[in-house]
Amino acid sequence: MSIKRHIPNLITLLNLLCGTIAVIFAVQGSLIMAAIFVAGGIFFDFFDGLAARSLKVSSEIGLQLDSLADVVTSGVVPGIVMYQLLDNALPGNSGVENTGWEVNPGWWDWNFNTLALTGLIISLASAYRLAKFNVDDRQTDSFIGVPTPANALLVLSFPLILTYQPDSFLTGLILNEWFLIAITLLSCYLLNAEIKLFALKFKNWGFADNKVRYFFLLLCLVLILVFQFVAVPLIILSYVILSVVFPKKEEV
Repeated sequence: MSIKRHIPNLITLLNLLCGTIAVIFAVQGSLIMAAIFVAGGIFFDFFDGLAARSLKVSSEIGLQLDSLADVVTSGVVPGIVMYQLLDNALPGNSGVENTGWEVNPGWWDWNFNTLALTGLIISLASAYRLAKFNVDDRQTDSFIGVPTPANALLVLSFPLILTYQPDSFLTGLILNEWFLIAITLLSCYLLNAEIKLFALKFKNWGFADNKVRYFFLLLCLVLILVFQFVAVPLIILSYVILSVVFPKKEEV
């Protein structure tokens, strides 16, 4: 059995490993570390497909494994992060620290705001979106709905903004419970909406066939240089707008 057949799946498992580590950090409230490992998982997620195509070893099990890994890295983690943000934003947040197994509360004791569980809807919507992707033959050269890695980056950008770009307006906005609930519902909708979005897969390098892609990549670079982590929500918004405004031009 050729070793090269297993290389893409090994890369996918590295995505899953990053995702599971990110889950641990997210549950502990270490959202920056969670963001770092999610970014690592998305990096591996990009290269597993590239490796499979380059080595010509694409397989059905690879497709299923990729989605299973993405459910964790780009589904479970952003759901937990949104839960943590909501738990901090909602009035009377718990602020409870992990005190170890020696604490033995009642089996029905809640040490968090129940409304914060709204954030976990992101995990459910992400899983549904990935399941649809696996059976939808329309998504070979484009996407129907926002890809889960893009949505994960959107959610993970909020703790990064709060930490590295503190601003009274942005902090007040991000830690507003209604804003977070609105973002949660909007992201769930965009994940599964029947909106055709272009993929960053180049069939050729010609400008005429890829001018929207080239413009988008240039826009991403400019936004990151100017706005840093604040650029992430702007990039996701630009991605959706460009796809809607130029739908036919992306059918290459």
